[in-house]
Amino acid sequence: MIALVTGASSGIGEATARRLARERDARLVLVARREDKLRALADELGGATVIAADLTDAGAPALIRDRVQAEHGGLDLLVNNAGAGWGAAFADGGYANVRQTMELNFDAVVRLTEALLPLVRSSRGAIVNVASTAGRLGRARSAAYSASKFALAGWTDGLHLEEKRHGVHVGLVLPGFVSTEGFPQRQIVERPFTRWILAKPETVAEAIVDAGLHGKAERYTPRVYYFAALLRIATPALMRRALSR
Repeated sequence: MIALVTGASSGIGEATARRLARERDARLVLVARREDKLRALADELGGATVIAADLTDAGAPALIRDRVQAEHGGLDLLVNNAGAGWGAAFADGGYANVRQTMELNFDAVVRLTEALLPLVRSSRGAIVNVASTAGRLGRARSAAYSASKFALAGWTDGLHLEEKRHGVHVGLVLPGFVSTEGFPQRQIVERPFTRWILAKPETVAEAIVDAGLHGKAERYTPRVYYFAALLRIATPALMRRALSR
């Protein structure tokens, strides 16, 4: 199995790489900007293809596709995990913040998937897009992040319906709060009564395996966030009042 993981230098991406390395005959392609981190992880896992790239660069998708094609000849699993958020109210961050968030969290995913889709089709493989519960439920100061993840969730659903006839499964993973290098979640970690809602990167990695290798349509982590998403649809006014506090 040839599996490519973006954002593999830390957090959920690193945990996913470690989890996939335990699969039989797994050959990994690790993608992120920090080559030193990727090489250290590859050495620890007993070897992997390392591609240091900024996914927002115009030439990144073609560079990654060519390396995968040359070294592996195909691709069984694409995990679009790389992402970031820059918290700001829209009145402060404006369109510039929305644009930079969409560029990484949505546009870069679409561009990379476009480049690698023929390889995934040829193996009748799977694609997993890592969104967020913020892709079902918006909060103050993270509207740009939610917009990017809402877009990713909707695109994932449509892409699955299009690619099913080609034998490609497209799954979605929606993590809640996860303490990682990019999202330390200090306010939640420091409060005992909110600490329980945090998910570990390893838990998200298992959800990614479920969506990618076991054909699950979507997974929330922790699973309790599914009910928050459900309440958003059933009682939007109530959820707005709750989140405003």
